[in-house]
Amino acid sequence: MKYIYEHEKWPKFSWDQEHLTARLTDVRHRQGRLIGQMERLGFNLRTEAVLQTLTEDVIKSSEIEGERLDRMQVRSSLARRLGMDISGLTPADRNTEGVVEMMLDATQNFIAPLTAERLFNWHASLFPTGRSGISKITVGNWRNDKKGPMRVVSGPIGRERIHFQAPAAGRLNLEMRTFLSWLKGKKSTDTVIEAGIAHLWFITLHPFDDGNGRIARAITDMMLARSEQSSQRFYSMSAQICSERKAYYDILEMTQKGGLNITDWLEWFLSCLGRAFQGAETILDSVLKKAQFWETHGEEQFNTRQRKIINRLLDGFDGKLTSSKWAALGKCSQDTASRDIDELVKRKILTRNPAGGRSTSYSLSTQFMFPHD
Repeated sequence: MKYIYEHEKWPKFSWDQEHLTARLTDVRHRQGRLIGQMERLGFNLRTEAVLQTLTEDVIKSSEIEGERLDRMQVRSSLARRLGMDISGLTPADRNTEGVVEMMLDATQNFIAPLTAERLFNWHASLFPTGRSGISKITVGNWRNDKKGPMRVVSGPIGRERIHFQAPAAGRLNLEMRTFLSWLKGKKSTDTVIEAGIAHLWFITLHPFDDGNGRIARAITDMMLARSEQSSQRFYSMSAQICSERKAYYDILEMTQKGGLNITDWLEWFLSCLGRAFQGAETILDSVLKKAQFWETHGEEQFNTRQRKIINRLLDGFDGKLTSSKWAALGKCSQDTASRDIDELVKRKILTRNPAGGRSTSYSLSTQFMFPHD
């Protein structure tokens, strides 16, 4: 068995354009329709949709790698860097700031050429301590394979299954120059197809000790922004890949162990992208429901704590809201938190969840709720 990069004509990919035409046309149509739909929203709603999309993108891209980020830290970091005025900003840790910094550079500066230095900066942002977990890694440079070949494996020690082995580190300088030159050059290929090729090519080279998946998805987002000539993001490819991760890894492994015809990979990529547009409807729904809530209740009396925490719930609250969490978020006593909550329950804005006693928790009433996963 040969890996895809071991074929003589690597990296001269081929694909069946006729086979992909109908799917690409559908994706382009839906892409344009979604952007048109979002642009018809007012400025504030459109800005909120972008913030929610980017928040989801950052969280889900990290979740694919088994890392869970705090939603409010991500949202606050994004809002601050985008110059957005939102209430209750939450300080973000270095890891969160790094992921956000990379994602914003990819999407907001999508026109800028992708260079080795830019990739090194992204990598350094992802690993500000120079470590992945407890392991020291090479940061801001290509991997060197001193600890052995770069492999994607699963299974217990002693019975590992090797899914993929990346090209040797000694090839990376030339391989990455070729990849970056291709990205920079003029091509007749549709940019959405280029996004799929770029994702596969980069993840196959696996040029870093760690963070290759997140950087591959950032490159994908950059290319999709180029395909729309817009930095405004209204859908999350990372969120869709996260929800389909088994299928993603399966098609990736099959492609990397196959030949240079990547039609199957591109077909899956386009299909996944189409499903990501459906996910944008959830974001749009949440934005509209938040706007509807404040349009309906804007004239009512809420204290500062209540407004802040209602917004937290409308933006997607991780975990269960208890009186103790209310007190911590509102920076108030437990008694004050209980009074705030009781008032909102009486007004039918909050509802008590079934479990009682010390486990008593609260949610927005059903008419204000929408999914965030």
